[in-house]
Amino acid sequence: MADIKKFAEELVNLSVKEVQELAKILKDEYGIEPAAAAVAVAAPAAAGAAAEVEQTQFDVVLISAGQAKLQIVKVVKELTGLGLKEAKDLVDAAPKAIKEKVSKAEAEQVKSQIEEAGGEVEIK
Repeated sequence: MADIKKFAEELVNLSVKEVQELAKILKDEYGIEPAAAAVAVAAPAAAGAAAEVEQTQFDVVLISAGQAKLQIVKVVKELTGLGLKEAKDLVDAAPKAIKEKVSKAEAEQVKSQIEEAGGEVEIK
């Protein structure tokens, strides 16, 4: 069992070039298609890379209040829980983050509310 575990660790730590070479050997010598081999060998490494790349927290940035500044101030006040003056200051400071480190769903909801009120928003 220890040999299999060691082998699995070696497979997981292969570089992309080594995975490609392994896929070529598997196809040429054993008739195993490279796509299946690459997926089987690269899956653990790719899963780790995907976890690093996949963004889970988003910032909602007010780009511009547009023509409806008063409406945007009201929406920002409601969304953030700030006082009226603080919400106005935030809108006046655009481009400025309204919400930071929120889920994608919450970011989309905030974006739609600001856009409905006439503002311009970006999710980062």
